[in-house]
Amino acid sequence: MPRLSDKSLLAIAAVVDVALHARGTPVAAKALAARHELPPRHLEPVLQALVHAGVLKGVRGPRGGYELARERRRITVAEVVRVVESEAEDALGNFPPIVRDVVQPAVAEAERTFEAALEAVTVEELCRKATQDGARRGLAEGIDFTI
Repeated sequence: MPRLSDKSLLAIAAVVDVALHARGTPVAAKALAARHELPPRHLEPVLQALVHAGVLKGVRGPRGGYELARERRRITVAEVVRVVESEAEDALGNFPPIVRDVVQPAVAEAERTFEAALEAVTVEELCRKATQDGARRGLAEGIDFTI
């Protein structure tokens, strides 16, 4: 069963968090890390990769942070995953021929199907779900969940 890496899951959560919290003011990396109970050094490389890919926009200065570079509906989960996973790809050169010639091509086909499914999920949909679930469970405290 295809599984997203922890880094990909973190990147998706970070983009959704920025979409929910950046209402006219950029989201500080420190605040983002605190909400996810992570040291900022774990999150910064992910955020920078998303900035370089045009998913997030970095805002400098004392009130700086991150905001979406495009509308939520124009950012897909697949795009976020591609950004993060492209940095972690391993070369197949050191694997035995059965991996390169048999296993990897079969797995690659399954991964393409999985990626197509992720392409259908937008940040806007995840924000809507967070809004519904958060309000239902009382998680909406201090967050403007309007879309």
